[in-house]
Amino acid sequence: MVETIHPGTSAPDARIALFDFDGTVSLIRAGWVDIMVLMMREVLSALHTGESHDDLRRAVEPFIWRLTGKDTLYQMIALAEQVSLRGGTPLDPRTYKQQFLNRLFAVSGLRIQELRERRCPPDHYLVPGTRALLEDLRARGLRLYLASGTDDAHLKEEAALLDITRYFDGGVYGALPDPDAFSKRILIEHILQLPGMRPQHLLGFGDGPVEIEELKRAGSLAIGMATDEPQCHEVSPWKRRNLVEVGADYIIPNYLCRPVLLPMLFTNHEPI
Repeated sequence: MVETIHPGTSAPDARIALFDFDGTVSLIRAGWVDIMVLMMREVLSALHTGESHDDLRRAVEPFIWRLTGKDTLYQMIALAEQVSLRGGTPLDPRTYKQQFLNRLFAVSGLRIQELRERRCPPDHYLVPGTRALLEDLRARGLRLYLASGTDDAHLKEEAALLDITRYFDGGVYGALPDPDAFSKRILIEHILQLPGMRPQHLLGFGDGPVEIEELKRAGSLAIGMATDEPQCHEVSPWKRRNLVEVGADYIIPNYLCRPVLLPMLFTNHEPI
């Protein structure tokens, strides 16, 4: 299923494709939003403001979404601000981040161990159709980049366990200790400064607002991955709505639609 948001949008001269990681390629961290919402709700509930669980969920979900794709630390900075707004004394955002990661790794760590011990094939934790799409894009001569708000060391390990590092000849880039040292905006600006590059030479895939907004800000084509994790068989209405709002040109639930999607993206563009 391919939903066209901006008819006629294509990138026949594309040279580079940028991919987000979690929810766009990898399902190792599937369920992270629910884990983060629960953790933040517990932090705010401890302030005894009288707000219901639904009130607190509605308070945190918008900024969790808005900051998805950036270093997780930014979501924890926003949590600290919510604590202060309610008259509490927040912990250091880095402490909140570690608390969240501890909870997340209680789930994702089991999946990582499965992959390390080869108890399941790597494709089990890939969005359906990912490997075939990456191979198709490489066959067309595109250079691929992988970028994520996930910490760099974890990103590189997980990409290797999923056996996809080999496709990303442009590099694999994750969050660094200094959150200002790397961002998707910085990477996109770097890509567009490469010799001969123009905005129409770049396209990207992502399930969060940051990469979609940055691609559109640069004048490039953006495919919104409305992946309903972990099955990713249907479009997530929540992701779809938000991805359309930030400018996605196309919406897809997975990459099984590539026989339809690729001709739309690469009109008049033949494999090299």
